Amino acid sequence: MIRKPVVAGQFYPQTEASLKKMLASLVDTASEKQDAKGLILPHAGYVYSGPVAGATISKVAVKKTVVILGADHTGSGSPFSVARKDSWLTPLGEVKIDTEIAEAILRSGDLLKDDSQSHANEHSIEVELPFLQYVRSDVKIVPIIVSRADVKKYQQLAADITEGLKKVGRSVTLVASTDFTHYESRESAEAKDRLAIEAILSLDEEKLSRVVQENRISMCGAAPTCVLLAACKNIGAKHAGLVKYQTSGDITGDYSSVVGYAGMVIW
Repeated sequence: MIRKPVVAGQFYPQTEASLKKMLASLVDTASEKQDAKGLILPHAGYVYSGPVAGATISKVAVKKTVVILGADHTGSGSPFSVARKDSWLTPLGEVKIDTEIAEAILRSGDLLKDDSQSHANEHSIEVELPFLQYVRSDVKIVPIIVSRADVKKYQQLAADITEGLKKVGRSVTLVASTDFTHYESRESAEAKDRLAIEAILSLDEEKLSRVVQENRISMCGAAPTCVLLAACKNIGAKHAGLVKYQTSGDITGDYSSVVGYAGMVIW
């Protein structure tokens, strides 16, 4: 079954030509590429978060398979779910699921469920796909939804993911899809997001989970980001860097109620 796009024409252009034109303005394909283990990318409308996503993905040599950890905005289906077969459609064409890796991860633990329903109307993974297709036309994905839970579950899922990758014996690029603070003043958003970014830079998923809870940071993808940090450390990551941070206010000029976006690389 092909999953059809649900936010084309809303979050990003719905025709191939207009989408490619927009991506060309956001992505620097000539930029020097880094062999990264993981990325943190925003998932808002491209008008708002596209400059952050484009700047970040421009820095990375994306591997043929990308395991994308998405936020759960809909609450549908299993709280930890993977779509293990078939493909996803965008205006740039089909993106096939890497079934071998998806099934290896599924067999590595009992937390993750094979559940396409969780992905049916969720935009956090879909929005990343055109960027990935633009920089690598043959890219495959493993789409995983991560709902909010105890940090121990994040670490368990990370262990299952890395065990699955070990069984298959192929390296991937890991991506966590998240926006940061939602609908607060620029001053408030930047102060809160700085705390979350500092936890990510220290590669500390427990600190990130704690900081988000204690400061009531409305970071919708805190859960997938925690999983990403743990998984990247499992495969040898030692460093993280911030590529770009901005808020929706930098686009609209309204700084009274903004959403924060950060693009980060882990290696």
